[in-house]
Amino acid sequence: MKAPEQYDPSKPSATGSTPPPNTQKPAKSPAIPAGMPTITQNHKRTAPIEKKPFQWQFLLPKYWGIWLLAAMVLPLIYLPLRWQFWLGRKLGMLIYNTVGSRRRDTLINLRLAFPEKPEAERELMAKQVFVNQGIGVFETLCAWFRPNVFTRTVSISGLQHLVNAQNEGRPVILLGAHYTMLDLGGLFCAQFFPVDCMYRPQNNPLLDWFIYNGRTNIFGKQIASRDMRSLVNSIKAKHVIWYSPDQDYGLKQGVMAPFFGVPAATITASRRIAKLGNKAHPPALMALHTYRQTPDNLPKGKRPHYHLTITPELDNYPSNDEVTDATRINELLEGLIRIDPTQWMWFHRRFKNGPNGRTDTYK
Repeated sequence: MKAPEQYDPSKPSATGSTPPPNTQKPAKSPAIPAGMPTITQNHKRTAPIEKKPFQWQFLLPKYWGIWLLAAMVLPLIYLPLRWQFWLGRKLGMLIYNTVGSRRRDTLINLRLAFPEKPEAERELMAKQVFVNQGIGVFETLCAWFRPNVFTRTVSISGLQHLVNAQNEGRPVILLGAHYTMLDLGGLFCAQFFPVDCMYRPQNNPLLDWFIYNGRTNIFGKQIASRDMRSLVNSIKAKHVIWYSPDQDYGLKQGVMAPFFGVPAATITASRRIAKLGNKAHPPALMALHTYRQTPDNLPKGKRPHYHLTITPELDNYPSNDEVTDATRINELLEGLIRIDPTQWMWFHRRFKNGPNGRTDTYK
């Protein structure tokens, strides 16, 4: 796994030896050919989306902190990507060193999921998770407000699975995960097909307004997690819908199923979604993996590269057994996350609920 080595390549290895310096200048990325469509020109969507209106209450003093943070960070997205990656690494390590609860939750999750790894390696993985998330802040903001900076940086495999389902007149449910480049993955998907997304509205109205309006530049419809009418309408319209079942929402609408070998409360909504729509042309469920292939210390003159993977459709899904289905989904997502575990958000409390309610895992 490359993640620990990516964290800080300038430091000597564990043996104390220092690799010889590379005296060759990195080759510059080839220029974008004239006439090649930009991200914006190639963007695909189901229909124009209206933004949420501004509310005057957003100017109240209780929201000034968010405005101040936005004023500090947003101008930085106009720096070269290489500088943004550098700032993202610094931001990630700042959060790692100062937000003790998130650091502790991440280390606990990694200990549970990777008990075979030495503690020192898990600590390096945890640092890389925060580094990737720091970079992810800039990747997300650029995806919202400066998408063309990512022109000619993405490749895809498995697109034929989605196209085949669409040719059969079926909607597609893309089972995603909370990767650190979350919304950038949506932007890249829209280079190949229009996509709606399901989301959980934010508790803070200003933050929800900000995120929702940013995502209108990426997705078609944004479907709130409890808005079943909009979900059914998108399925009837045979749209592609991104949905993430990788977080712990308890057992009211879930079951216990292993995730990285650990019993985890796993939401079963994907089974219910798979039964919606036309019975003759039911939704096709497949998973989406989004992955930054280039290291976080982006060489001068190089652009990052990202890869999307779409898995084959899950066959014989749903079955008659909720636990079996939840286990299949968890195994599918786990296999994709293992490509580079540090690009998944391990700071969420994934194992906070057990069969009898809240556990003492994070106490």
